[in-house]
Amino acid sequence: MRKMIDLTRNLAHGQTGVEFETMYTREKDGWNANTLHLYSHTGTHMDAPFHFGVSDKTIDQIPIERLLVRGHIVSVPADDEKMLINVEHLGDVANKVQPGDAVLLQTRWSRHFDNFSYFRDNLPRISAPLANWLVEKKVGIVGVESHSVADVTDLAEVTLIHEILLGGDIIIVEGLVGLEQIGDRPFSFGAMPLKIAGGDGAPCRAFAMIEE
Repeated sequence: MRKMIDLTRNLAHGQTGVEFETMYTREKDGWNANTLHLYSHTGTHMDAPFHFGVSDKTIDQIPIERLLVRGHIVSVPADDEKMLINVEHLGDVANKVQPGDAVLLQTRWSRHFDNFSYFRDNLPRISAPLANWLVEKKVGIVGVESHSVADVTDLAEVTLIHEILLGGDIIIVEGLVGLEQIGDRPFSFGAMPLKIAGGDGAPCRAFAMIEE
């Protein structure tokens, strides 16, 4: 039996980068429809290499077969501000990762979504040594709960980490929720972005698939 776990945050009007505009209503026009104004990196989303200019590959050019792979959870509770996640935090997962796999960092940072610190400089982030290690291991996807894999207030840092990961052909998924539901069970991880022509990134539907 297959169990699906949704790892995607709802997009709601008023969130940072999200605005819904009523276009039609059932009462007036016969159906309900909204115009959606979305920042390309809002909510649970995926980065394309073009996001930081490491190549011209845009979100619509990422092969769909790369977006459903074997996953690994790394539990790294981020109780300290500005926590740097290093290779040693991977524990046993470091010996299990195979090329193309997804590594998801469970930091519990998604609980801070309604706080300003979620989006700014206090978030747990991936260190340069870890980023390089992930590239060396040919990891296919890295996923985080925070809005970014690096400190968005430090241009040098956020550029470096994105350049290492995206330049190493690693797909980045940010803004994950509900990772604690997976536990220690084997699972596959999937993330399907909106297919936006020329997109630097896009909101995506992320999920875990567990065989029971």
